[in-house]
Amino acid sequence: MRCLVTGATGYIGGRLTPLLLADGHTVRCLARKAVRLRDVPWASAAEIVEGDLSRPETLPAAFADVDVAYFLVHSLGRPDFEEADRTAATNFAAAARAAGVRRIVYLGGPEPASDAEVPSPHLRSRAEVGRILLASGVPTAVLRAAVIIGSGSASFEMLRYLTERLPAMITPRWVHNRIQPIAVRDVLRYLAGSIALPPEVNRGFDIGGPDVLTFLDMMQRYARVAGLRRRIIVPVRALTPSLSSHWVGLVTPVPNAIARPLVESLIHEAVAHEHDIARYVPDPPGGLTGFDDAVALALAKVRDAQVETRWSNASGPDAPAEPLPTDPKWSGGTAYTDVRERVVDAPPAALWRVVEGVGGEHGWYSFPLAWSIRGWLDRLVGGVGLRRGRRDPHRLQVGEALDFWRVEEIVPGELLRLRAEMRLPGRAWLEMRVLPTDDGRSRYQQRAVFLPRGLSGHAYWGSVAPFHAVVFGGMARNIARNAEQAP
Repeated sequence: MRCLVTGATGYIGGRLTPLLLADGHTVRCLARKAVRLRDVPWASAAEIVEGDLSRPETLPAAFADVDVAYFLVHSLGRPDFEEADRTAATNFAAAARAAGVRRIVYLGGPEPASDAEVPSPHLRSRAEVGRILLASGVPTAVLRAAVIIGSGSASFEMLRYLTERLPAMITPRWVHNRIQPIAVRDVLRYLAGSIALPPEVNRGFDIGGPDVLTFLDMMQRYARVAGLRRRIIVPVRALTPSLSSHWVGLVTPVPNAIARPLVESLIHEAVAHEHDIARYVPDPPGGLTGFDDAVALALAKVRDAQVETRWSNASGPDAPAEPLPTDPKWSGGTAYTDVRERVVDAPPAALWRVVEGVGGEHGWYSFPLAWSIRGWLDRLVGGVGLRRGRRDPHRLQVGEALDFWRVEEIVPGELLRLRAEMRLPGRAWLEMRVLPTDDGRSRYQQRAVFLPRGLSGHAYWGSVAPFHAVVFGGMARNIARNAEQAP
């Protein structure tokens, strides 16, 4: 089949694409910026086209000659995510119908147990997208999943950090609601298998794993699989979804803007009402993956640094996408810079290993308290904070998140450029270069660039500039020192 995958830079799309390729299908990926998929391992095997589901004029080329189109995008994290996803689904449906696509496959969320139950905005939006696609005139399969358990998923990260960091906790009453989690490998199996659905099938399917649990059960069973002591959990009525999302945002890497809609969805029971999908995509011989096995598999991937994709891979449509301008005058605008340079008594390869390893568990090589405070301040104003970490402790690729930065450019052995995604009155980049010297050593160049927006931007730079000698100066010194001390 000729498949179109939207959301290939995201958590599910980034895993489904190589699976479809391995099954022998031809895959085209739609991305707002093609460079975001430049460094993924399967980039050379797939066709990557640029387009934006909010701009219908960019879509015909992407949908041309496509048999199956996957809708795997969402705008969670944006204040207007319902309107954004409605527009994206409407444009997707129109483009698929005009191109003669034979099947649409969509991964959505669970539906409320009864008509009297008012869904959360997140689930309401997921259901609306499903209805738009089902009414498109193109046969559509809507797969409805609740909590997805897999290394790097937002739901798994919430569960993991809450359970590991809090041996005792006060929780909202919704921890007693029933949930039917599903392993990410089973989700991908259903998505890939939906290609072969008969043309008359145009409906939704509930998909879930073999276990029906409460969120409290999930935390206790996670603790057991992870080798932790049983957690002390006291549910109280006073914790509203809004308060709960702040609590989740405080403890986990998932920012409030994403945590809140996810938490609001947990106030509903999410149990599969049918298993009709098995008529078309039979269960594997050993059965679907149980919760404990899914957790063990996810933890093994985290431990072995084999996490293929993470929830933070995808950046929202409103994320700053402008590359660092090469014009030093910035077209007449003001640009503040902090430049550091050091000769390093180590070969370029040793220095590059340190540069590519920044962030995450390795930290930023200077004044950890200052970086932590900056991360906490960012969380307080609704930003992503410093705890997104990194997907792999040693390797980076264009487009992935790195704490409160995103990798904008990487030239292995030479250049790492990061674009800031923390809340700022302007735009900021951090650039690190490794240059060889004639005597076999290396030269480290570090440049921070800030383009202010309005008076508040100029005031911001003035307020933080006195700390740059400690933060950026210490960073350059310690990166050099670590390279010189490396084996």
